[in-house]
Amino acid sequence: MDFKQIQELIKMINKSNIGEVSIEEKGFKLTIKQKEEPVQQVIAAPIQAQPVAAIAAAAAPVAQSAPVAAPEKPAKAAEAPAGNTVTIKSPMIGTFYRSPSPDKPSFVNVGDDIEPGKPVCIIEAMKLFNEIESEVKGRIVKVLVEDASPVEYDQPLFLVEPA
Repeated sequence: MDFKQIQELIKMINKSNIGEVSIEEKGFKLTIKQKEEPVQQVIAAPIQAQPVAAIAAAAAPVAQSAPVAAPEKPAKAAEAPAGNTVTIKSPMIGTFYRSPSPDKPSFVNVGDDIEPGKPVCIIEAMKLFNEIESEVKGRIVKVLVEDASPVEYDQPLFLVEPA
């Protein structure tokens, strides 16, 4: 099951009355639980490669729902900008990369126009490179994360002035 299939599954569960779904395939387990408000997911890595404790530590929420315990610094960074900007946040834990490879240009820079579906960065999580696409139309005002830095779930990555 690839990342796009997981995202589609999340969207379908959000629209339904399903409370919890668990899927197990060869060495892969996916559990999605829906609470009264937001949806929370946990994705586990291949079981054969890691002990259960490592899987629990590496599991990353994927949906853009409010985290249970938000880190203090990213929350303050999100409050600092003016009210006319939109924040693009990290949908997972991983390593943030501004370009597809070290010798390629960045996906976006300050001042670039973006629209929904345009890749803005890559987040590497457990040796998988996940292209993060914009969900808003506008202009990049500020890049909040350094290239090749670790990021947390729901951490602000970019400030966008909506168009």
